[in-house]
Amino acid sequence: MNIQNSKYDLITILGPTASGKTTLGVALTHALDGEIISADSRQIYRGMDLGTGKDLEEYTIEGKTVPYHLIDIVDAGYKYNVFEYQRDFLKAYEGIVSRSNPVILCGGTGLYLESILKGYRLLPVPENKELRDSLASYSLEELTEKLKAYKELHNSTDVDTCKRAIRAIEIEEYYLTQPADERSFPKLNSLIIGVDIDRELRRSKISKRLKQRLDEGMIQEVEALLETGISAGDLIYYGLEYKFLTLYCIGKLTYDEMFEQLETAIHQFAKRQMTWFRGMERKGFTIHWIDAKLPTNDKLEEIYKLL
Repeated sequence: MNIQNSKYDLITILGPTASGKTTLGVALTHALDGEIISADSRQIYRGMDLGTGKDLEEYTIEGKTVPYHLIDIVDAGYKYNVFEYQRDFLKAYEGIVSRSNPVILCGGTGLYLESILKGYRLLPVPENKELRDSLASYSLEELTEKLKAYKELHNSTDVDTCKRAIRAIEIEEYYLTQPADERSFPKLNSLIIGVDIDRELRRSKISKRLKQRLDEGMIQEVEALLETGISAGDLIYYGLEYKFLTLYCIGKLTYDEMFEQLETAIHQFAKRQMTWFRGMERKGFTIHWIDAKLPTNDKLEEIYKLL
């Protein structure tokens, strides 16, 4: 199967956490002799491995490592954003195309996926000190309600902390007066594949994977990041595993509280991811859903038929 003979510029594999999208994306990339671009907002950070579920060993099939991009590209502690992602995606995409290789975009960060598939460039938003100062005394609940006045909240990582909520409001306020430039990002025609996983199976896999990663040293990973001088606040900013494990490491949560709250947060996150993907469908994106329980080869056959 050769994607160059199809009508598509790239293939997108998306799905909620623990759906098996990376396994499928890597298998497809290997089968097509292509290269994979990650669409995960946290796997870009070096040293954040277990908590982000990089599973880099999955990228080697039959002794051959599938070329991957936008993983481990910036240091932990940095505040990477969607504007930088669009820039870095284009650089990676153009490089892959220049090598005449198929491009597979794979991940679960809806904002990153949509920023590529929509076909317009987002503008970097400068800091608005006056706005930030005016919001400084607001509670997280008040900021959340204020942000809801601007947009529907598909992705609650925007309101994970007051700092992130204020930044999200700052961005929305900026776009009220500065519409995005629609001319400078290429319109890419993508076949979009969604990995459809049953809710109970997803919950079971999330819980099993969390226990496994804790056994593999996820707490030690967070401790090591703190020891390098990254502040607890900066790690908490990344949400989910890094939020709750950091709170445990600095003594704000017991182990049992950390585990219970983190497990619940990951389940909620997976649900929000599906809400985002359904929202994409309502906006006109066609997502071809493939049953997560199918063997990988059967999934690949489904994709070949669509191509």
